[in-house]
Amino acid sequence: MTGRNWVMASAMALVAGAFATGGHCAEAKRAEFGKLKDGKVVEAITLSNHKGTSATIITYGASLQALVTPDRSGKPADIALGYADLDHYISNPQYFGATVGRFANRIARGKYKVDGKAYQAPVNNGVNSLHGGTKGFDKVNWTVMKVADGDNASVELEYVSPDGDMGYPGQMTVHAAYSLNENNELTIKYTATTTKTTIVNITNHAYWNLNGEGSVHSVNDSKLTLLADSYLPTDSGAIPTGEVRKVEGTAFDFRTPTAIGARVRDASDQQLVYGRGYDHNWVASREKTNAPRLMAVVQDDASGRKLALLSDQPGIQFYSGNFLDGTSSGKSGGIYREGDAFVLEPQIFPDTPNQPAFGSALLHPGETYSNTLIYRFSTQ
Repeated sequence: MTGRNWVMASAMALVAGAFATGGHCAEAKRAEFGKLKDGKVVEAITLSNHKGTSATIITYGASLQALVTPDRSGKPADIALGYADLDHYISNPQYFGATVGRFANRIARGKYKVDGKAYQAPVNNGVNSLHGGTKGFDKVNWTVMKVADGDNASVELEYVSPDGDMGYPGQMTVHAAYSLNENNELTIKYTATTTKTTIVNITNHAYWNLNGEGSVHSVNDSKLTLLADSYLPTDSGAIPTGEVRKVEGTAFDFRTPTAIGARVRDASDQQLVYGRGYDHNWVASREKTNAPRLMAVVQDDASGRKLALLSDQPGIQFYSGNFLDGTSSGKSGGIYREGDAFVLEPQIFPDTPNQPAFGSALLHPGETYSNTLIYRFSTQ
């Protein structure tokens, strides 16, 4: 049985077994997902609870490869986009479920300064640097540090990024800790330390379709709520202009539940033209908060599934799947097209290293960076 087939069979078996036994201990199982050209094994760790929810994490990119959860009738489906095998993650990278860094989102022209010294990250998105450059955290194999069953099934992964990696100063040690509890909450906690002052912005790039990743339904009818009254307009290259614009009276107002596709084709809004839809950062707060708070909710009326996202970050990037172009074949065998998924990424603001008004992206030796994401899954 291939790594992918084992992962999916294991997830479904654990779900079925939990329903049959009524057990209350969340479980974690390890399997081989594939091998890299150098022979190193990429593992898959499946976390499952007794309520029918499971999350599969692969060590390549510390990526969420699958999230299986029931709809309102109890029928499970995988609602996270991703590939069936390792080869596709390598040959056609799309950030599916990946941990992105060192600096998530964009840095204008890849240029920034730390303590007055200029640095250059690789340019890989037009003239800008995106998600850490040409070989960010999404394209390396992380090390499994710990796997545990219990009230929270969990796995902790580590990657040590060497000094100068992708043009970033300092050796950075990064941890990605995934846990699933019996309340259908998947928590991802990122932490990082450095040997030299550097910049950092780490988040998860999961693509979601609450009807299922192989569904014929786009996400345009799913209703989104973003708890933010302003957003960051961008130039044509998706770099924030520096303006903080109120959402009131615009296509960017999701303060009350609104269908993702309701205004996505509004050609009168230049911001939607630039992004071919939504690919912008909303301002949840001007600073990181002490504890995760509710940032976004997505409700799908067809399946009854609901996703709530909490984080402690000041911003949240909402992307409406505008560049899914049919070149990626998903786990169910169908192609992923424009509008087949949405992405919600809690983070600091894009291009913060070049825009002092946005705050600081600096991490100093002796400090610990953190970003906590909590995904709550339910039905109604």
